[in-house]
Amino acid sequence: MKFYRPLVTVSLTVALLSACALQAAEVREPDEKDWYQHATFYQIYPRSFQDSNGDGIGDLKGITARMEYLAGLGIDATWLSPPFVSPLADFGYDVADFYDIQPEYGTLADMEELIAEAHRHGIKLMLDFIPNHSSDEHDWFVQSANGVAKYRDYYIWRPGRQNSQTGALEPPNNWISVFGGPAWTYDERRGEFYLHQFTKKQADLNYRNPAVVEEMTRMLSFWLEKGVDGFRLDAINHMFEDAQLRDEPPGWGAPGTYDELDHIYTKDNPDTYNVVYGWRQLCDDFGRRMNKTIIIMTEAYASIENTMLYYEDATGSRQGAHMPFNFQLIYDFRHDQNAIGLKQSIDFWLNHMPARHTASWVAGSHDHSRVGSRVGLEHVDQVLTLLHTLPGTSITYYGEEIGMLDFKDAQLYDNRDPNRTPMQWDNSISAGFSTNRTTWLRLHPDYPTRNVAMQEAAEKSTLKHFRTLTALRRHPTLVHGEFKHRTVGRDVYAFSRELHGEDTLVTVLNMATSSRTVDLGDFVNLPDRLKVEIAQPMSNYKAGDEVDIHQVTLLQHDSVVLRAVVSGASVVRLSLIVALLAAVKHLF
Repeated sequence: MKFYRPLVTVSLTVALLSACALQAAEVREPDEKDWYQHATFYQIYPRSFQDSNGDGIGDLKGITARMEYLAGLGIDATWLSPPFVSPLADFGYDVADFYDIQPEYGTLADMEELIAEAHRHGIKLMLDFIPNHSSDEHDWFVQSANGVAKYRDYYIWRPGRQNSQTGALEPPNNWISVFGGPAWTYDERRGEFYLHQFTKKQADLNYRNPAVVEEMTRMLSFWLEKGVDGFRLDAINHMFEDAQLRDEPPGWGAPGTYDELDHIYTKDNPDTYNVVYGWRQLCDDFGRRMNKTIIIMTEAYASIENTMLYYEDATGSRQGAHMPFNFQLIYDFRHDQNAIGLKQSIDFWLNHMPARHTASWVAGSHDHSRVGSRVGLEHVDQVLTLLHTLPGTSITYYGEEIGMLDFKDAQLYDNRDPNRTPMQWDNSISAGFSTNRTTWLRLHPDYPTRNVAMQEAAEKSTLKHFRTLTALRRHPTLVHGEFKHRTVGRDVYAFSRELHGEDTLVTVLNMATSSRTVDLGDFVNLPDRLKVEIAQPMSNYKAGDEVDIHQVTLLQHDSVVLRAVVSGASVVRLSLIVALLAAVKHLF
């Protein structure tokens, strides 16, 4: 008898472990996700968000006053277009002082207050950092133009070349600015040309000078000490140029335009990545000291291969951006887009992305036409559904949550003005953006009927749709769930997010201009009846409706998120495994 219990224990243990082994393949604990890997980001253009002092220009105090609105939207993080001191030749993307705030926007103390208020509402705050260039009014450039030794090589200067026929002094090579025309401007003070890949007011910094890298790194540390949670690195792939300044070969565009040349010597230089990897290390080291994750996002209009190197180097040993910006939805989501093309666009990014990294999904920005104007107002709710249920992070441009549109007549400074008009809060003077009837850009004339207040009061609206989506993004299935997607015919795109022990969520989009009824039976592990979790405002469904998996009918440009409730048997099996493992532990 004395051998009975051990023998029973062994037998029972074997049986239990065998049973558990059968289930183990079905049970996989999800990897722990950091905050940014499933966050909802929101871009604010400070000049256009909220004016607090009645001068018709948005400012930092205005943003601070709207932080409760952002928290109510379900925003996890916001990034600000540059608020730094600037002559505003490119509205802040020409920085004259990286350590101070443009007076129109407020003071350094106002920025500190904004950071604190964001954090009080549980919102991370990130800054737009412009590493490629500074304003030609920056003290560094003035000193460099005057030949001061310390700053002499802070920028890229060359003496130019003489035309053999006319004798005229010409730029050192044929490089063209992104905005068209020569990328070189002659400066009388120095008697040389300086490089500017953007406007002539934006002089390119010389990153082959270690002092420049050190100076810009010091600036990042300054803002980290102020409490910011990360940086978006603007136009990052322009930072290094060919050291030999060779002429670029012909491209495909009209003479004088940027696309006239193939930019093999002014973009995507491999040296850029080393600087980004170094800045990632800076952020990681600071984050460890402060017990938080500081993130880097990069903006680069580059090939997919070059873009992926911002995540990490080819060996995976050096880390770079937590998220390179993914513009595929801007490039590829068109008014006449079909499901096949949309799936290919999403696969294009995911199939190139290194393992264990995070995708970002961007539908708009200060440089692109708004969703409603670019692809049609009827697609806005559908794009929001897609943006917020795909795996990874979503990045929304201010005003897209109410379907704001471009206003062509607002164009005053450049062709991007139409999508930078003031935020439409209500139907009062200047849409609640300012008490001043005159604003820096004219308001879109539809603001009396398209604004936050009206959509808040409506039974259904794009704003309320946005809010239900951001709330659902916190569901474990959308944070950790496996992603599977397919097309159903040419017109319907669907994907599931599945996590063991949790309800499965299925997003379905009808890309057609007429209704479609589809069978989702090819998605395995789904029950015959699904519940509508979210339906966009003009859908024929509403939240709580039940649908037959084999008969899902969507109106034109419709989208829904369906919920498959996890079966009781699955929960029981998982509980049984836990109980059996506990029993084994007790027996031993």
